[in-house]
Amino acid sequence: MPQSSGRLSRIWREVKRRNVLRSLAIYAGTAFIILEAVTIIFPRWGFPDWAIDLVLWLLILGAFVNVIVAWFYDITPGGMQRTKALEEEVVEEKPSSSKGWKAATYISLVVIVGLVALNIIGGPKSLRAGDIQSMVILPFDNFTGDEELDYFVEGMHASLIGDMGQLSGLKVKSRTSSNAFKDMDMTIPEIASELGVDAALETAVMCLGDTICVQFRLVSTTGDEEQLWVGDYREEKSQILNLYTRITKQIAEEVLVELTSDEEVLMAESRTVDPDAYDAYLKAQYHWNQFTPQDVQLAWDYFQRAIDLDPDWADPYAGMAQTWMFVGYFGMVPLDMATPKINFYLDDALELDPNSAYAHYVKAGVSVWLEWDWELSEKEFLRSLELNPNNALCRMYYAHFLFCQRRHDEAMVQANLGLELDPLEPVTLGLYGVVMLDRGDYPSAVEHLEKAASINPEFGFARLQLLRAYRWAQQYDDWIKLWKQLSCWDEEHKMTVEKTLNEQGYVAAVKALLKINEEFGRKGCQMGIGIKKMWYIEAGDYDQAFAFMEKLDEQGNLDVPYLASNFNGYDHFKSYPGYVELLKKYKLPYPKD
Repeated sequence: MPQSSGRLSRIWREVKRRNVLRSLAIYAGTAFIILEAVTIIFPRWGFPDWAIDLVLWLLILGAFVNVIVAWFYDITPGGMQRTKALEEEVVEEKPSSSKGWKAATYISLVVIVGLVALNIIGGPKSLRAGDIQSMVILPFDNFTGDEELDYFVEGMHASLIGDMGQLSGLKVKSRTSSNAFKDMDMTIPEIASELGVDAALETAVMCLGDTICVQFRLVSTTGDEEQLWVGDYREEKSQILNLYTRITKQIAEEVLVELTSDEEVLMAESRTVDPDAYDAYLKAQYHWNQFTPQDVQLAWDYFQRAIDLDPDWADPYAGMAQTWMFVGYFGMVPLDMATPKINFYLDDALELDPNSAYAHYVKAGVSVWLEWDWELSEKEFLRSLELNPNNALCRMYYAHFLFCQRRHDEAMVQANLGLELDPLEPVTLGLYGVVMLDRGDYPSAVEHLEKAASINPEFGFARLQLLRAYRWAQQYDDWIKLWKQLSCWDEEHKMTVEKTLNEQGYVAAVKALLKINEEFGRKGCQMGIGIKKMWYIEAGDYDQAFAFMEKLDEQGNLDVPYLASNFNGYDHFKSYPGYVELLKKYKLPYPKD
């Protein structure tokens, strides 16, 4: 036992003589500073969580390396030298030791190691910048006792999401993905985990008349559910737009999101609104989101009523422009009638509020799909996203614009951002599926289009694109099953196509389909030219498909924005001189060789 004690004593003297503790104290201080820096900087730069853990383990490994190096080497005025053994030192060579330095070394070592351990192991932690990077605003609870006010409460929910979307330092999930959890028996951490967010905002509307009473509760979901802030507001209805701004600024302050100078300017703006006009506007948005012809007409009427009641408010004008765009693009009214109306309302909206993200978003869509002004389109998309970087649909439509311009990598960036912001919206999922079709990632296209169709089985766009995705993914059993559901043909002709598919393969089935269409289609189930063009591409008859493309152009029915996309047969037609001329005509990217 005395021998063991003596050995330990000699080791301890050597540790002190070789300045191992002093070196470890310096290293621990440096490591602590590095660890604190990366926990602040990495989240802001978008580094994954494991990157911080990697730095931590590297620092721990470095501590062992530091001890080994300190044992064998000393840093001297002459550079790094190997530490002499105790018996090699002469008295004059032994460095003098300061008791003050020793005390400082020991105290620093204990304090710094304790701080590092506290930082690693845990305990109560104060919120730091970058801890909250994403959040969901949960559906508002209507505690007014009047179910007829549900549309207003839903509108408030959408409006606050729109205002919070202005914060570039915070990702805010879109309305549809938030609403997917309405009335579901899930805890906040479960919802947050499903959406991948760091915080959630609960809201209760307690009274709703000339005065609005609203209670808020913001919780962190990064670990255990932790309340960050509660707020109780009572505001006149005419001040509701300013209320959203106040709440947005308060939440930004609570989660330590720093506003940009432009955001500060936007948040400083104040605006009252006619209460009846705001009521009409929310009814218009409610019906617009139903996306049926009858609801679009009602939205039209309510937008106009909001304009009549408050002619100085920009958003109802942008809503009217969007409604006219919808009815014009889908042929519900002649395009030459819709276009002047669209521009009239957009001009008024942007004159009243040049910083309306909504108006710039609508103008971007008009510029792409109706006016084919590519330069203006991109300018408007970028301006809208600058004003509201959390608009998922704006990012997704911008992704479509980009792949139509053959800028595929940029399109993927925007599409992924859009999907991240609204992963449960069928329109977002459907548009994402088309991006995947253009990219050639057919399994991903099938996955997202199937998800869109499962959320909303009546969403025709998703089902039609899924039909194409099944074909290109060579999932022919799924394709024939869905085609039979969508086709207006009688059972005999459907069975003919299915039998041909099973016996002769897909191309033969498409040719049989086209042959039946020429004979049977005249009886009331005739394909349009655009559909025929698509099927002739599938059959490998590119000459006939291109002839239909030229005919569509002559009729003014060519889907111009998608003309240069892979999705529309670019690789099949790029050797056709007539196709190249069409691309040049519409100022779209064309093959230079």
